[in-house]
Amino acid sequence: MALKDQITEDMKTAMRAKDAARLLTIRLLLAACKQKEVDERVTLDDSAVVSIIDKLVKQRKDSITAFTGAGRQDLADIESAELVVLTAYLPERMDASQVRSAIDTIVAELSTELGRKPAAGDMGRVMGLAKTRLAGKADMGQVSAAVKAALTG
Repeated sequence: MALKDQITEDMKTAMRAKDAARLLTIRLLLAACKQKEVDERVTLDDSAVVSIIDKLVKQRKDSITAFTGAGRQDLADIESAELVVLTAYLPERMDASQVRSAIDTIVAELSTELGRKPAAGDMGRVMGLAKTRLAGKADMGQVSAAVKAALTG
């Protein structure tokens, strides 16, 4: 079953269970998916849905940090609950050693292509390749840190 179909089924289940918080979050996710489909006139596949979920997760994490810093724990709790629902739809993430190994492979391939060891100025190229290969599989903040370490070390 496609991820978007699974999310739709979960929305129906949340409606039947009268789980208002979960239903609101799922509707928010489906609205973001529908907006992307309408804007770009495409049908989303699982990887596109995962990238939308990643974006929403990042927004929630940023909001939690901001609300906690401002002393609004009530709003931070709401965002935390939404974060739990959203992360349930993400595939299992790569750990730090797997990310580092993937980045080392990308750097080695780019080194062969360039005929030299990539430097810090090649971070954009390495990140571009990493985003296409690791999208939805790894946290991009972690990937960025691994790329910086590989290019400076």
